[in-house]
Amino acid sequence: MNALVIEDKAYIRKGLINLLHSVSAEIHVIGECESVKEAVIVANACKPELVFLDINLSDGTGFDFLDQTEHLDFKVIFITAYEEFALKALKIGAVDYLMKPVDPEELQIALKKVQSKSSVQQKEQINQTKKVWYQDDSTLVLSLSDSFQVIDLSELLYCESDKGYTTFHLSNGKKHMASKPIKSYEEQLEKAHFTRPHQSFMVNLKFIDKYDKSGTIYLKNGKQIPVSFRKKDAFLTTFLEFNQH
Repeated sequence: MNALVIEDKAYIRKGLINLLHSVSAEIHVIGECESVKEAVIVANACKPELVFLDINLSDGTGFDFLDQTEHLDFKVIFITAYEEFALKALKIGAVDYLMKPVDPEELQIALKKVQSKSSVQQKEQINQTKKVWYQDDSTLVLSLSDSFQVIDLSELLYCESDKGYTTFHLSNGKKHMASKPIKSYEEQLEKAHFTRPHQSFMVNLKFIDKYDKSGTIYLKNGKQIPVSFRKKDAFLTTFLEFNQH
C-alpha cells in the first residue's frame, strides 16, 4: 500500500516512517506533510491508499484534511497524543488510531485491522467519530490516577485548581481530582457556559444563586467562590449576559 504520513512534528514523522520500514515491507511511504494545506495538495497528486493522520496539525485538524479530500479513496490510521480523542474513538467503537509515541506492536495491529476493512466501512466510522469530536461538548473525560472518569458538564458545579491539580465538584456531592491545571479544561468548559472568576476556579453559570458586589459568588448549594479584582469586569459581563437569556 502507498502511504502518506501527515504529522506536524518532523521527529515524529521520521520516527513513524522508520518504524513502518522495519515492521512492514508492504507499506511504501510516498509522501510526508506537516499541514492540512500541504497534505491536501500532496494527497490529490499522489492518491495514497493509506494515510497516517495526526489529529492536531499546524493549520487545522485531521478532520479538516478529510473534509477536503472526500473525493479520494484511502484508508486512515489516526495518530494522536490526546487521550480524550482515543477515549471518544473507543466509546463509539470506531476508527483505528495509534497513541504517540507509536509502539511497533500497536502499529502492526493497526495495519492488520485497517487492511481488513473496506473503504466504505471505514468512511462511515470516520464520519461517526467526526460527529463525536465536533459535537460532544456535554461531557468531559478525566484521566484520574486509576481510571478514566466521564463528567456530565450539566451536573458540574465548579472546579478548583491547586498546585497543578484540578478538583471537579458535582451537584450530587461527588468530587474527582485530575492531575492537570484548570487551564487544560478552560476552553471546553467555557463552551458549556462556565466562567473563570478567579485564577483557581471555574464556575457553572447555571448554578450561581447570586453575586455579592463585595466580590463573592454564592452557588445554589451555599458554596462561596471569590471573584478576583482583575477578573471582576469580565465575570460581570458574562454573568449578566447569561442571565438575560
